[in-house]
Amino acid sequence: MIVVTGATGNVGRPLVRALAGAGEDVTAVSRHVPDDLPDGVRHRAADLADLETLRPALDGADALFLLIAGPLLGSPAGPGPRDVLDVVKASGVANVVLLSSQGAGTRPESPAHARLRAFEEAVRESGLDWTILRPGGFASNAYAWAEPVRAHRSAAAPFAGVALPFVDPADIAEVAAAVLREGGHAGRVYELTGPAPVTPRDRARIIGEALGEPVAFTEQTREEARAQMLEFMPEPVVDATLDILGEPTAAERRVSPDVQKVLGRPARSFAQWAAGAVAAFR
Repeated sequence: MIVVTGATGNVGRPLVRALAGAGEDVTAVSRHVPDDLPDGVRHRAADLADLETLRPALDGADALFLLIAGPLLGSPAGPGPRDVLDVVKASGVANVVLLSSQGAGTRPESPAHARLRAFEEAVRESGLDWTILRPGGFASNAYAWAEPVRAHRSAAAPFAGVALPFVDPADIAEVAAAVLREGGHAGRVYELTGPAPVTPRDRARIIGEALGEPVAFTEQTREEARAQMLEFMPEPVVDATLDILGEPTAAERRVSPDVQKVLGRPARSFAQWAAGAVAAFR
């Protein structure tokens, strides 16, 4: 049995579908029941911040997709990484796939990524078979533009000319499904990106092309973007995100071959993501 935490998210939802479609025995774990759970998939309500809710969800599991979010990601409060891994190990799980972040490797001093680095270390030291997935920026971050694009066909973002290879969350999910189902991935760290860097201005144009109508783009200052992001993100995460968006390292600009290495096909482009997500912008 494969347990998927974060089963209602941008990665967890397509991962559950991919595993169920491949005939796997799947338990979807989230705080709330998904409204589109595939037939045959069981749901367990659990929160990684409360390990007593996690224990029954892991009963009988062979493999675990571990997504760290909420209190476990944004605050040192709550169970520590080794506490979580001790529960996982005691349950009999043999294989853990951790969804981390590219920044955990490219920004080793960043406090915003400290929690993920601690989970990476705990996974490595757990004695279990492990694989770490480090995606770059998600193509689905463009959903932040959905309301202004729907209302008046406009989008705004800082650093209009800085290009990064955003990755489709569906590709992350397919890589995770392959790693969970196949051998040969233990002890690997996969960096997951899209096939080409795109700028914010490019992404607005591509969404407009998917809609069949132009989307006007406005470049924000860093300060304007920061004020907007602070409405829904913790300050250290906002600052780290803006650092990556505005002054990416060479490693963060690089197109990784790992999606193709695992899946045997190229990563989906931002245009492919936009074509599939266009209903959100209509």
